[in-house]
Amino acid sequence: MKLSRYGDRDGNKIPCIIDSDGIPRDASSFVADFGPHSLSPELLNRLASVDPATLPQVEVAGKRLAPPMAQPLNIWCVGLNYSDHAAEAGLPVPEEPILFNKSTVTYCGPYDDILKSAQMSKLDWEVELGIVIGKPALNISKDQAMDHIAGFVLVNDISERAWQMERSGQWAKGKSFPNFCPTGPFLATKDEFEDVQNLGMWLDVNGKRMQTGNTGTMIFDVATIVSYMSEFTRLEPGDLICTGTPPGVGAGMSPQVWLNEGDKVSLGIDGLGQQSQTVVSLPRS
Repeated sequence: MKLSRYGDRDGNKIPCIIDSDGIPRDASSFVADFGPHSLSPELLNRLASVDPATLPQVEVAGKRLAPPMAQPLNIWCVGLNYSDHAAEAGLPVPEEPILFNKSTVTYCGPYDDILKSAQMSKLDWEVELGIVIGKPALNISKDQAMDHIAGFVLVNDISERAWQMERSGQWAKGKSFPNFCPTGPFLATKDEFEDVQNLGMWLDVNGKRMQTGNTGTMIFDVATIVSYMSEFTRLEPGDLICTGTPPGVGAGMSPQVWLNEGDKVSLGIDGLGQQSQTVVSLPRS
């Protein structure tokens, strides 16, 4: 099952089930919205029993495609989770998952602009598989992990490397600007995947291929990440976990490449669709 939402950033959203022809169908008769206060195994089971053809078709012309669930309570990230990405960053392969946060103000739709402020100098991209939690998870085993996952999404983990690596402190500083987490176009429930650890992924900048990878080369797989994180915190429904990126980021190139105003970033993962953003500059306030 694939779920999406349409609506302006500050307005009401239309929750949708995407039918077999790719047409969004209005699911608001079953749930007001998809998000932290509604996502649950019970809701997903109820929606899965619905024939989408019986629901009204959503007229999407002129409507913004929103992220596929309401703003999460938490956005978590796993750093250096691909060995070849760690190598290009010149950093050792971690023995345990490296965890950090992105502010929830980063959360935005798959076609929303990437915002570049005048203080940024090293704006970078990262195609990532996102995990969406479906029920609370605290101190669970790896074998239990998949039972706590609602599904998966495509994410662009935008990063300002100068802030991340050169301004002291933790990585969150370079990860938390508004619109630094484009998410979508849809949430695909876990039953959509035969093997989530074998998904091709890619990212282009201005039509040039920068990243090519596969979730099979993750150092810590999806179940390991969820179980590991639940040792330290309680994961909540709707929480988004960005699981790391393959090689090909701008910081890893020689010479390094950074995003500038007008650049277009396009990316995709097998079974999770595609998204694209344009970099726009914000004036110094």
